[in-house]
Order: sequence, then structure tokens, then C-alpha cells
Amino acid sequence: MNPDLDLLLERVIRAPRSAVWNAWTDPARFAKWWLPAPTLCRVERLEVRPGGALVTRLSDDGVEFHPHVDATFLVVEELERIVFTNAIDSSWRPAVPAPVPMTAEVTLADHPDGGTDYRIVVRHGDPAAREKHAELGFADGWGLVTGQLAEVAAGVAVR
Repeated sequence: MNPDLDLLLERVIRAPRSAVWNAWTDPARFAKWWLPAPTLCRVERLEVRPGGALVTRLSDDGVEFHPHVDATFLVVEELERIVFTNAIDSSWRPAVPAPVPMTAEVTLADHPDGGTDYRIVVRHGDPAAREKHAELGFADGWGLVTGQLAEVAAGVAVR
């Protein structure tokens, strides 16, 4: 990790690694945690494999949905690691996504207490992009959805 370019989030999720993985890879579960409640998520494509698409839409009213993420999975190691980027869209075309281009690496490991060590490193191309993402609320936003992920993985209803 490069502190000038990367943002880090680490949590212990009180659920088995397989449950966290399923929350990441099952579209119905993914939609429950991917956006901060009460914003709703519609999963257009969730193809958790190298080269697969990650496309979501968001809605504040449950009626009108707007584009949210159009990204590509780069690395998928079952139950261990997921890497995706929004710098390449789901059609494998170079993209200039708002608010910033990034590559996110999610790693899962068994925690000694039976839960899951959950770690996300979000990489940026330059310090300005990293700073912009931090100022936009990376820690709060990604922290909130990680809490929602933990609830889904533990079988708690989020929405």
C-alpha cells in the first residue's frame, strides 16, 4: 500500500468468510449492502470472474434508477480476493468515471475468533485523486456499506 495513492479500510466481520464471499457474489445479497441505506441498489450485472462486469444503478425513491458503477473485475480468487476497477468499463473500454478512477482490492481471511478479516485497498492514479476520494467521504461511505455487508453476511436484514 502506498499512503500517497491508496485508501485503506479494515474490519473484522462477525460472519464466516464464505458468507462474506456470498454477499459479494450473489446479486440479491449484493444489492442489499452495496449502497448506503436508504439508497436502493439495482444490480444490472455481477459477473464475479476475471473480465466480468460490475454494473449497478441507484435510486433514492425506488422508482427512478440512475447509473452508479460500471466496472470490470480483474482478479477473482474464490473466498480470498476480488479486484475490480472502474477505469475500464463493463465493455472493456477505457473509462473516465466520476468521481475518480480507482482500482479496489478486497481480501478476505479467517479471523482467529471465527469471523472474517476484511480488507479493502482502493488505489488511485495520483495523490489528487486519492485526496478527492478521501474528501468525498471514503472512510464514512465505504465504512457504512461494510457495516451493511457484515449484516447481510450475518443474516441480518438490511433493507
